Amino acid sequence: MDKVLIKDLRVVGIIGIYDFERTTPQEMVFNLTLFTDTRKAAESDDIADCVDYEKVSNHVKAHAETSKRLTVEALAEDVARLCLETPGVRGVCVKVEKTQAIAFTASVGVEIERGEVS
Repeated sequence: MDKVLIKDLRVVGIIGIYDFERTTPQEMVFNLTLFTDTRKAAESDDIADCVDYEKVSNHVKAHAETSKRLTVEALAEDVARLCLETPGVRGVCVKVEKTQAIAFTASVGVEIERGEVS
């Protein structure tokens, strides 16, 4: 299966279980792999046959900025669902990282796979 990549999508929003995390937005980084078949788009060279990665990025950003989830696990599941609702997306790998959660680390987070992933 082919892949559409969205790398290092940076979003600021409320995420976390601690009191300070519930009031202070923090940076999250999303890396998405959208599994699809690109052959029709490659043959037609028509944007209508492509997975719209700009639309996906905007939906993920809007959701992460407003969802105020407690856990990155829940947010990753939300994002996977959004991606799988996108026409042409058969599977998705979602990586969500908090860049300010733990001192002395670049980030902490989760990675999940949903749908047809190969």
